[in-house]
Amino acid sequence: MTTLFVDQLTVIDFAYFDAARGIVGESWIVDIELEGELDDQGMVFDFGDVKKQIKLAIDNSVDHKFIVPANYEKLQVTQTGNQLLLEIQDNQKQWYRHQSPNEAVVLLAESSVNMNAVKQLLITECHKVVPNNVTSIKLHLSTEQIDGAYYHYTHGLKKHLGDCQRIAHGHRSQIHIFENGDRNSELEKFWSEKWQDIYIATEEDLVKELRIDEVDYYHFAYASQQGDFSLTLPKANCHLMKNDSTVELIAVHILKQLKAIKPKSEIKVKAFEGVNKGAMAGYNI
Repeated sequence: MTTLFVDQLTVIDFAYFDAARGIVGESWIVDIELEGELDDQGMVFDFGDVKKQIKLAIDNSVDHKFIVPANYEKLQVTQTGNQLLLEIQDNQKQWYRHQSPNEAVVLLAESSVNMNAVKQLLITECHKVVPNNVTSIKLHLSTEQIDGAYYHYTHGLKKHLGDCQRIAHGHRSQIHIFENGDRNSELEKFWSEKWQDIYIATEEDLVKELRIDEVDYYHFAYASQQGDFSLTLPKANCHLMKNDSTVELIAVHILKQLKAIKPKSEIKVKAFEGVNKGAMAGYNI
């Protein structure tokens, strides 16, 4: 037997429900190993096919989706046609209501979302697209090693033509903030703490505010190419932007916010969207 490996085959950006943290944005790096007999080309599986077929199988399984533990005791699921309604209560007895087309959600057969359960799901999907000579698939999931500040955020982009239009997908992202030419770790820490486990929303998507059992909530809704989406969650977990929450506009938004508290400083923001990608705003870009 021979083993083929591809490190950092893809990064899955998604959101998941956590009973303690609420809706969490996450980014996991995927490494893969394929073990099997060599084919007529002297290969276990062509690298081009790995990067196309297996990456596609992984991305279609969980990328830009909302992963919910199906066995969580405080979850209610209602199916109406292609629309799936999820009503979830966290450990603080706060409610989350997510409605979307079926394909925007993964109901994981667990009581909580964890790397091992997601890994097993991905391995099952990968087995469907590999040739018969591949006898074993191993996956390794990991988070990016970040020396410095980072935050987890979720959002939805209704104008996006791809899967970013889903109202609850997310990222684990570092942030670099420069003041007068130098990295400022204090400002990076300040912003990361401000946006810890945050939902970044667009003001025009806010349909109503409501109060339930002494907790204030925002209800967001929009229609996009993939269908109708809505999300209700605690107001304290949200940050409103006047514009859409693309990473380009997020970088500009953070820059404006920091300039308001540091008017005499030259500020530059390098905002990441998951791993190794993002946008910059500020001087000398």
